[in-house]
Amino acid sequence: MASKTSANTKKKKGFWLRDATYFDYPTLFYIIFLIFFGLMMVYSAGIYASRIEYKNPYGFALKQFIFSGVGLFVMYIVSRVRYQYLKRFTYLIIIVMLGLLLAVLFWGKSVNGAKRWLDLGFIAFQPSEIAKIVILLYMAYACTDRAFFMYTIKGMFALFGPVIVMVLLIAVEDFSTALVCILIAGGIWLIATNKYIYLLPIGIFGAVGIAILIGMEGYRLERLRVWRNPEEGYQTMQGLYAVGTGGFFGRGLGQSVQKTGRIPEAQNDMIFSIICEELGIVGAVGLIIVFLLLIWRLRFIAEGAPDRYGSLIVVGVLIHIAVQVIINMSVVTNVMPNTGVPLPFISYGGSSMVFLLAEMGLVLGVSRQIVPLGKREESLIEKED
Repeated sequence: MASKTSANTKKKKGFWLRDATYFDYPTLFYIIFLIFFGLMMVYSAGIYASRIEYKNPYGFALKQFIFSGVGLFVMYIVSRVRYQYLKRFTYLIIIVMLGLLLAVLFWGKSVNGAKRWLDLGFIAFQPSEIAKIVILLYMAYACTDRAFFMYTIKGMFALFGPVIVMVLLIAVEDFSTALVCILIAGGIWLIATNKYIYLLPIGIFGAVGIAILIGMEGYRLERLRVWRNPEEGYQTMQGLYAVGTGGFFGRGLGQSVQKTGRIPEAQNDMIFSIICEELGIVGAVGLIIVFLLLIWRLRFIAEGAPDRYGSLIVVGVLIHIAVQVIINMSVVTNVMPNTGVPLPFISYGGSSMVFLLAEMGLVLGVSRQIVPLGKREESLIEKED
């Protein structure tokens, strides 16, 4: 019996998860549902622009299908990795990430006036999307193995140092992603420490930082002005028209008027406005419910994770998805100023899809190590015997 237990222990120490005690199929179902719903809406929202750019109606949908396939493959591979091994490479990953962000500043490719892409010839991607994963992995590690940093002001500066450097490098060209990154880091820290008393000073410090970053670029101040006076913003008004004309049940799938060149690149960050126009309040609320169900499952996995590190990784992914959903939908409805944050799983984009699915691979990897209650009781009985 002892030799068998020893053999099992050695087997569990492998890099790959060969056996799983549990797998969260509801989470997988919600992921697949959102991907296919996103493919349908990318096809519908991008059909007009696709005819212009690709000379056929399927261009954006086909590329999104390929991105999704690659992302699902990455998700599967990552889900089979024993996530505890990532701790060993935390600082190496940060160094590589800083190198990529610096490379974007010096040699990045500009798209729509923003230098966010790194083109390696055979592939182009946005390192800022990878930064979200790196930051949540780092914060999960720091709040687990460097927990003594979390309870003093000096320690907090040391803990947040790498995050602040990455966020500043991202904010030069991509303020919205930088905001998402800092919210992920702050959210993980808050959940790990439960120090709500620090919210006020952190909020003041964050507000000052955001004000400085907004003031650095004139177009950011312009977005604030348009937010206060939406009738002066073309994209904002067209998006609101789409939301307003959808009514309760919508015009019908594929029947959007605003996607015919009125909303620029409707398949991207403004895709929620097309969902509201074509599927109405019913479709929009239905999508929100699916996101809420996914977030509920992520909370379930975080609570059942076998260790604190795994739990905080899932918390980071949960915060990432929740923040981007809230920001994207708030921008479309003009609740907050316009900023380029994609709707998770739905908006068109290769980097965001692939790296988001890599995050979901981490979540499923954590879920595979959850020990169900029945098996825990069996294990206790065996130990007693």
